Amino acid sequence: MRAAARWTQAHLRAHRPAAVLIVLATAGITISLLLASALFAYATDPWQRVFTQSAGAHVWIHTQADAPAGSLATLDEVRATSGPFPTVRTTASLQPGGTKATLELRGTAQRPTTAAPQTVAGRWLDEGADAGATQGIVLDSSVARAMWAEPGDSLALSGFKAPLRVVGIADTAEAPFHAGETPGVAWVLPGTLTASDAARDQRGRTIGLQLTHTEDTDYVVQRAVTQLGADQITDVSTWRQAKAEAAGDNNLLARLLGLFGLGALLAAALAVGGAITNRIHGHLRDISVLKAIGFTPGQVVRMFLALHLGLALLGTALGALLAQTLGALVPGRIGEAMTLWEQLPEHAWLPLAIVGGVMAFIGSATCLAAWRAGRVPPLPVARAAAPTAGRPSATTRRALGLGIPPALVLGWRGAFHRPLRSTAAVARLAVPLLLITIALGTWTTLDRFTAHPESVGLPAALTARSDTLDDRAVQRLLATEPDVTAYPGTEVQALVPGQTGTITLRGLGTDARPYPYAIAEGRAPHGPDEAVAGQGLLDLLDAHVGDWVRMTVAGRPHVLHLVGRGIETADGGRTVSTTLDTLREEPPAPAGAGSPRPDFYHLVLPHDADPGAVRHALTEVSAGRLEVRQTPNPADQLTSVRAVTAGLIAVVTLIGLVELATTVGAAVRDRSRDLLALRAVGLTPRQIIAVIVSAAGFVTLAAALAGTALGVLAAQWLINLQGHTSGWGTGIAQRPALSLLLLVVALAVTVAGAAAILPAARAARRRPADSASDVL
Repeated sequence: MRAAARWTQAHLRAHRPAAVLIVLATAGITISLLLASALFAYATDPWQRVFTQSAGAHVWIHTQADAPAGSLATLDEVRATSGPFPTVRTTASLQPGGTKATLELRGTAQRPTTAAPQTVAGRWLDEGADAGATQGIVLDSSVARAMWAEPGDSLALSGFKAPLRVVGIADTAEAPFHAGETPGVAWVLPGTLTASDAARDQRGRTIGLQLTHTEDTDYVVQRAVTQLGADQITDVSTWRQAKAEAAGDNNLLARLLGLFGLGALLAAALAVGGAITNRIHGHLRDISVLKAIGFTPGQVVRMFLALHLGLALLGTALGALLAQTLGALVPGRIGEAMTLWEQLPEHAWLPLAIVGGVMAFIGSATCLAAWRAGRVPPLPVARAAAPTAGRPSATTRRALGLGIPPALVLGWRGAFHRPLRSTAAVARLAVPLLLITIALGTWTTLDRFTAHPESVGLPAALTARSDTLDDRAVQRLLATEPDVTAYPGTEVQALVPGQTGTITLRGLGTDARPYPYAIAEGRAPHGPDEAVAGQGLLDLLDAHVGDWVRMTVAGRPHVLHLVGRGIETADGGRTVSTTLDTLREEPPAPAGAGSPRPDFYHLVLPHDADPGAVRHALTEVSAGRLEVRQTPNPADQLTSVRAVTAGLIAVVTLIGLVELATTVGAAVRDRSRDLLALRAVGLTPRQIIAVIVSAAGFVTLAAALAGTALGVLAAQWLINLQGHTSGWGTGIAQRPALSLLLLVVALAVTVAGAAAILPAARAARRRPADSASDVL
């Protein structure tokens, strides 16, 4: 034990830079994984973020106006309450002539401390500022998006004589607004609520209960019903219901970030394992000497295990400490994510799991490398009899004869003369570059959704409709914008044979002016009874392009020929679209069913047109009688992907730098043993440096080409697979630009060359005696 301890101390003193590099690399990987986990939680679970930041309530109880809702605060399981608030149910519409929505107005004099709405636009209610003729209102963000309301807009509410001005928009952890199902939440001052002439059945009270233990949710609901009476409670919602509804919009983001997280963990494991293996290869002579003086293979294995596991433990502990203490101080999204992550439930165990996982990966790699160290024979001189480089191949001699610089020829040979080791180095370095390429492919696909929505099934930037104007009047108003192309449309819910659910049947465009579908398979409909379907519908019916499908609308059968598959981002792709003329040509509708007529118009704008300006102009020319909305783009829900993708690229780049340091170290060590041969053939120190640098550059070039090529293929496959499973359909993936991929390759090779210059210069300055003594 004393000899092993002395050897360990001597090893650390002799190789301090290498030991520090291993510690810093392990700390960097630990920090990267912790920050990545915080970013994952921040981006993939916005409901949890809002719930944590607002100190959300686990149960919301809606009661009659005269119910003693405040008595629920005395329940043993309740830690804090929000409210009770007096409420009024009302119907609001955005002036002039905007969308209508059902609201639950809550009267509050100040912002609640429990389940506190998080203002994302505008400001909160202010008694002094809102005491004028126009009262203020704060809308939940879900209902604000549905109504297209912004701070400064006016809302006309049933039961209120004067309109209310939107002063703010806030996020909550309650169930989001759904037209016809869940009313939207809004907050007003108590005086504003008192001015309403709403009937008694439209008034009530609402209280939010924050529980000590979340598993008591169902029990607390039962106690509330028992205490107040079932006739006094009008509605109950829990945090589980709200989280389930909010999670549906973030499945794509969660899957993408989960994939990147697993890939980064794999890259980190390969990088650390390669670094430790490289260190052991660099100490083969020391291992032989240890065995020669009496160390057993088991002692050698235990020494290396203790040494490298100790360095890994120091690195992981240092990384975890820095991430936990300084992570929240980082400005921007990372610091905000770390602050939030510390408050989330999974923070109690996830950092320990990450640190344990890093140690497990490093321990596995160290065990394998230490086992190899235990098999090193105690005869270093005998191994030196075999030259490390071997006889130059015919290709090498031919290349030298053609006048190619010797540094490049010898660098190429030095990089790949050991195929197994070179292939392992290329594979390890290719994994981070593959992940970076996948991230760039995701970024490019999102840019395609934003810059060219017509290529992903969103050709219409605006949708116009009116409840007060007839079809001719709407067409005349739309004709006032000469650059706008209007396509009439209608949308109904249809039943398919053997299904209890519904699908969406749409009539878009006419035979004379067909709608510009984004066709991914087949063709667009041209004749009668022809239609295109989304991937979700094809999966639901187990149908294919070319099949005939039958559906029923209000007892009226429709038989359509599917001639194509379009990219459909709405309703999970469970849509079938044909022309409005085809719907009109179907058998006569039964009495009371009505005839298909345009319910809306999809407006296709020139590429450089501003949808907001066109919407404003049409609203003004129609005096508010024409409702114009912007078509929702799925990319709007994934805005955080860009920032998180940039963070992931930074994390993977750090892991790639660790692997690059390993590759450079191996190249320098291998070429250092050939210094005598290189000098014997007449190479100058500068040419020797060029040989070592070019060897590292060739390995990096091979890894970059392989990583980017595989990354492009993997990104397309993964994104299209996600599109297929989500019902959107394949064909949405977009390849990164070739210039961007070439830039990634060039940067990787440049960084490798720059990282190899200094170690190569040190190796070139070594004395011949040192090189001759380096027998292993």
